[in-house]
Amino acid sequence: MTTATAHFSKRLDQTAEDTEALLAELLSDMLLPDEIARPKRLMEAMRYSSLGGGKRLRPFLAVESSAVFGVPREAGLLVGAALECIHCYSLIHDDLPAMDNSDLRRGRPTLHKKTDDATAILAGDGLLTLAFDIVTRDEIHKDANVRLLLTRALARASGIGGMVGGQILDLAGEGRFGDREPVDVARLQQMKTGALLRYGCISGAILGQSTPSEYQALDDYGRALGEAFQIADDLLDVEGDAAALGKPAGADAALGKTTFVTQLGIDGAKQRVRDLLARADSALSVFGAKGDVLRAAARFVAERKS
Repeated sequence: MTTATAHFSKRLDQTAEDTEALLAELLSDMLLPDEIARPKRLMEAMRYSSLGGGKRLRPFLAVESSAVFGVPREAGLLVGAALECIHCYSLIHDDLPAMDNSDLRRGRPTLHKKTDDATAILAGDGLLTLAFDIVTRDEIHKDANVRLLLTRALARASGIGGMVGGQILDLAGEGRFGDREPVDVARLQQMKTGALLRYGCISGAILGQSTPSEYQALDDYGRALGEAFQIADDLLDVEGDAAALGKPAGADAALGKTTFVTQLGIDGAKQRVRDLLARADSALSVFGAKGDVLRAAARFVAERKS
């Protein structure tokens, strides 16, 4: 392991640890002002799906993109926790019988298998709304306009024109609403998977009140990283090991999904990832050595095994 790789791994692990602790605090049974009660079954379900697993890549991107501008780590972690709440809610709902009907997530029973469909739906709803509670908190930034921009960007990344819209396009491509609809894989990816990853990157620019060119650099980097992430995911579905993935391999093929691999082939998909890494690296050139950790993050995304 090179020094740079070891440095990246240490920072990734530390952010995962810090995010875990913060989420545990945010999902405690302690009432906030204006809350009436935190029902035990709901809180246990939210904690089950949010704690004790995952690489926390999205919070890592929020923390490290913020670090480029010298933003306090605590602010980046709060934004990252909000982003992780959105991500975890999406996984709960994606796993439901009406969606992907998955039995395993991170090597454990999915929430609806552990509990029931109604509890899973409400736990997802709870995490979604908690995310917007978190991202509007005064501790994130003293400037209310910065908090407004963070909130608006998170809504757009996770909503109609982002993750949720991408999910319905994905289902339409499977033929869930009648005949299979033609799939624009790149656009679907930008929405379903890429939008939240991109948000992790641009959130640092928003927190850091960056220049337009710095914002654009992180935007370009986030888009390249998001696509590389999805292609790596498609490759893992073909070549990966179920034990390492924590879920069944070959799920996309079983559903007859159009993916980057079905469009480009395995070799073409791998070349596309290399091209995207070069694009991500180029986008970060404006930051010099300050962008080194984010460069390492792009390589990690491209080379991951789970």
